[in-house]
Amino acid sequence: MNQLSPVPAGAPLPEPPYLQGLNAPQREAVLTTEGPVLVLAGAGTGKTAALTARLAHLVYTRRAYPSEILGVTFTNKAAREMRERVARIVGPGAEGMPWLGTFHSVAARMLRRHAELVGLQSNFTILDTDDQLRLLKQLIVAADLDEKRWPARALAGLIDRWKNRGCGPDDIDAGESEAFANGRGQELYRAYQQRLRALNACDFGDLLLHMLHILKTEREVLEFYGNRFRYVLVDEYQDTNQAQYLWLRLLAQGRKNICCVGDDDQSIYSWRGAEVANILRFERDFPGAKVIRLEQNYRSTPHILGAASGVIAKNGGRLGKTLWTEVDAGDKVRVVGVWDGPEEARRIGELIEAHRRNGGRHSDCAILVRAQFQTRELEDRFIAIGLPYRIVGGFRFYERAEIRDALAYLRVIAQPADDLAFERIVNVPKRGLGDKALSRIHAVSRANRVPLYTAAAQILDSDELAGAARKSLTNLVADFARWRARASELPHPELARLVLDESGYTLALQADRSAESAGRLENLAELTRAMEEYESLGSFLEHVSLVMDNDSAEERDKVTIMTIHGAKGLEFDTLFLAGWEEGVFPSQRALDEGGTAALEEERRLAYVAITRARRSCTIFHAANRRIYGQWTSSIPSRFVGELPPEHVEHETSMTGGESLWRANWSERSDPFADVARAAGRGPGWQRAATGGGFDRSGGPRVVEARASAVSLGNRGRGDLSVGDRVFHAKFGYGAIAEVEGNKLEIDFEQTGRKRVLDSFVTKA
Repeated sequence: MNQLSPVPAGAPLPEPPYLQGLNAPQREAVLTTEGPVLVLAGAGTGKTAALTARLAHLVYTRRAYPSEILGVTFTNKAAREMRERVARIVGPGAEGMPWLGTFHSVAARMLRRHAELVGLQSNFTILDTDDQLRLLKQLIVAADLDEKRWPARALAGLIDRWKNRGCGPDDIDAGESEAFANGRGQELYRAYQQRLRALNACDFGDLLLHMLHILKTEREVLEFYGNRFRYVLVDEYQDTNQAQYLWLRLLAQGRKNICCVGDDDQSIYSWRGAEVANILRFERDFPGAKVIRLEQNYRSTPHILGAASGVIAKNGGRLGKTLWTEVDAGDKVRVVGVWDGPEEARRIGELIEAHRRNGGRHSDCAILVRAQFQTRELEDRFIAIGLPYRIVGGFRFYERAEIRDALAYLRVIAQPADDLAFERIVNVPKRGLGDKALSRIHAVSRANRVPLYTAAAQILDSDELAGAARKSLTNLVADFARWRARASELPHPELARLVLDESGYTLALQADRSAESAGRLENLAELTRAMEEYESLGSFLEHVSLVMDNDSAEERDKVTIMTIHGAKGLEFDTLFLAGWEEGVFPSQRALDEGGTAALEEERRLAYVAITRARRSCTIFHAANRRIYGQWTSSIPSRFVGELPPEHVEHETSMTGGESLWRANWSERSDPFADVARAAGRGPGWQRAATGGGFDRSGGPRVVEARASAVSLGNRGRGDLSVGDRVFHAKFGYGAIAEVEGNKLEIDFEQTGRKRVLDSFVTKA
């Protein structure tokens, strides 16, 4: 234990060891104890060391007892680690810091002391998500609303967003209320809050919302905490939502000894309520605030930092800082252009294997993606070559609930005796076949020694089931019979799409307006796309079984695959960033929904992604990518164009043998169909029907024509300028808003602003 000995009162204090090793700005962040302080801590600049040392300094110098310091973090793990670090420095007394925890844990501790002020008792229950959804479903039914059209999960998300903004039922205006059930959102929110009070319960959002109300309306309570907390420390301030921001400002308004540590360039959680504006207006909220910038990076090479800084500099809404390092320059950031997604996965696999042959470990390497559906091609490739990997912050592709559900439907079609699969989806989506109906099916199955599916068909010949359950089971058995008959007629990917639609599964996800539902739909689209690479449904299901078997194998040395959001706070020696194309990253859905603010957050994501790398960073973009089952021509992400050339080296890979031909060369799906026609080829460039091979007649001419189109596009066309009206085969008519080389920003009349190559538009 590296504990400090107590210092007699009045005796001079020697320089404590917690200051040793800190650079000048870090020391300033520790020693500037009085007044408001904003520590702008860039990626990898040692902000945790500075924050921990500041906590230790307050206790060691007796500026405050541990119980007089309010410290808030975003995770219990961060709070625990900080408490342990401080204890190692100043002794075990610091372990008892009662007000060091997450926003919710600290607010819950306060609320239990003052629960009666908001109509609760001190022993109130905190509802989990399942209980919250169950209660909301009851209220929706009681309001005579169709729960399928207005699902509880969507209402829960809406209420959570309101609470994140510090809004109670009385704060919701008519316009916002329209967001649910044609204007009944406010009414249901009020009924929900009343029901929670009747149950002596609250949800997680209430912990802050109730305390915010108490601090605003009960002056004595506000004065009590204002006097109690001599110092307030906040970690990851850029991730605070409006309610957290208001709560902190109220608690710190008396003494104003508040220190917030964060990085406006790493604010990437707006989808869960975080507001980057909170950190941007700190100096306005606390006049005279001291701003300390931690800019010396201890993680990455100068080229990596230069690349990241060049990208983030394009954002307008930022406080600004310049990262630097004393680490050797290292290699430049590599930008690799490949033909398509499968080749991207192959190249990444080859680079990881080369790293392993050169003495490195698999665990040195990580692959970051913007969206979860991108992991499927990587996983399949790694399974094929035996490269061990792990998915962090989520499930492997074939382990995700929506994928398992879809596979269960297909397994019952392929093998009616698969009881586990039938049991999984008999009531998914909800069709009124609960535990009672399933137990009766099980009884018939055991009595007649037949599979559950057969028992389900047999039970319909009896009076065991009646009413809605009987009707639902009749429909389900008929559906499976019809799908099994269609299996001999339809390609198996098309069969899967049909099953997902006719079963109601796709509709249920579309009705679910939670943040996760769009990603689940993307995953299902990727599943049906993956099936196209296999001859039959049986061969695909066998492949999945092999993948799942591999998933269970334990191996410590594995490549990490995760989303950029999940990687925040982590670092890796060798990093691969996949899918840097317009529409994938930045996400088209984010841009469509959030406009300029969303673009700036996507750019912050790019900054976070690059700064996870310690020694090596390679960025991939593909010329073609299969999205929602359609081949789409892709152009490099605008973030690739924003990388400073002095820190980057570009490589274009248009070799790759079979991967060049993994497109369905049809006029409907081929983004280069116009180039094909120019090369004298018709619409019949289809994958050969036998052996999984490809029709290569004229193949080299196709590649040459495509390469020519790309080459022409890079130079840009001289006949297009801002304001021109153009036509695009996919997006329709629009007007050019911006021209950058061969790339156009076009405001389309039906689909909004898109970024496209000039070679794919014609003047209207």
